[in-house]
Amino acid sequence: MQADRKLLYDLTPELTRTSTRWYITFFIFFAFFAFGIYALILQIDKGHIVTGMRDNVVWGFYIVNFIFFMGLSYSGALISGVLHLFHTAWRKPVIRLAELITVISLVIGPFFIFFCIGRLDRLYFLFIYPRIQSPITWDVIAISTDLVGCFIYLYLSFVEDFAILRDFDELNVAPWKKKLYRILSLGYSGTPRQRKLLSNARTIMSAMIIAIAIIVYSVLAWIFGVTLQPGWHSTIFGPYFVIAAVFSGTGLLIILMWIFRKIYHLEEYITKRHFVNVGVLLTIIAAFYGYFTFSDYLTKWYGSIKMDSILIDKLFNQYYSLFIFANYIGILLPGIIIAIPKFRTIPNITIAAIIALLALWVNRYIIVIPTLETPFLPVQDPRPDWIKYTPTWVEWALTMAGVSIFAMLFMLVSKIAPVISISEMQGKDQSEIMK
Repeated sequence: MQADRKLLYDLTPELTRTSTRWYITFFIFFAFFAFGIYALILQIDKGHIVTGMRDNVVWGFYIVNFIFFMGLSYSGALISGVLHLFHTAWRKPVIRLAELITVISLVIGPFFIFFCIGRLDRLYFLFIYPRIQSPITWDVIAISTDLVGCFIYLYLSFVEDFAILRDFDELNVAPWKKKLYRILSLGYSGTPRQRKLLSNARTIMSAMIIAIAIIVYSVLAWIFGVTLQPGWHSTIFGPYFVIAAVFSGTGLLIILMWIFRKIYHLEEYITKRHFVNVGVLLTIIAAFYGYFTFSDYLTKWYGSIKMDSILIDKLFNQYYSLFIFANYIGILLPGIIIAIPKFRTIPNITIAAIIALLALWVNRYIIVIPTLETPFLPVQDPRPDWIKYTPTWVEWALTMAGVSIFAMLFMLVSKIAPVISISEMQGKDQSEIMK
């Protein structure tokens, strides 16, 4: 019981007090978010002319960000689901971060689709007049299903913690938080029957969200794969996108581990062992991701289809630096850093994760933009502004707004529930977890 009380004191300080630094950080993120709202209002008023998107490049930053955030969501679902199903001992301090990545990214991602739509007043047509032949309808169904499943899974993981916080009399929080814990705990009291039911429900949902994540991100990949565009018409886009999603999510998980470990002084719970384990996972996924990337470009190059050849030439000429960063530096460098024991420190693993995350976003950029700049039909008006995409400040502002709201939601959640699951840690063999 002494260890349990120590856990409660160690893992709940962020719930009871808020520092000035927290408010300053939150205000900075909110300022970026507000600037993004201003950019969105301007875009709605003036139209897409304020963006870099034109008749040929009809997708830009918004679709890149949509794919990126949805990938983070599905990777969080896969990582948390697999760690839970296999009862991995070291998962306990980090599994909640993966669960939060899933839901928060899934909430933000679809908004970037809305930014691409010229007539938001007709958005409801997707729901009342869906056409099952349309890949967009597949996406609406898949994302809606995933959203419901991931919210249920996240809530089930919080029930025990809400009950613990409800019954912790020494927890000095606002009365509304105590009331919230009482409501959300659903009367859970930790009886053997309740524990069995909750455990079975979480196991079932873990298996379900793994399957849903694979299916849903494959559906997103098929939207590209079934399109007759240079570089997109590929049979490996489904597994390629799923592997890429796990790659990006693993990198983000390492970054969040470092941030929360540093801010909330969780060095005793999130140890070097956790960074090394997740880092090794990142290296393994990088190898698979590199293989799929190589296979994709090799088959396009060897096939010698005219438009694919033109696209590859464009990548090596106009997008050379981005191509090298996304497909060489972003894959090889993290693996080298983590594979060599001498370099395998917490700061270095975090730097490797940042490189991997940025490289994955750049990879999404060079999948979308160069293809749209290389249409099958000849461009009749070859003015550079029409055939060459350059993002405007409006698109940058909305991109930063998405990143800011992601950070803000994480900060707000950390003020309501601990970022390390108390119920996972409580009553466990702490020496096994922190070894």
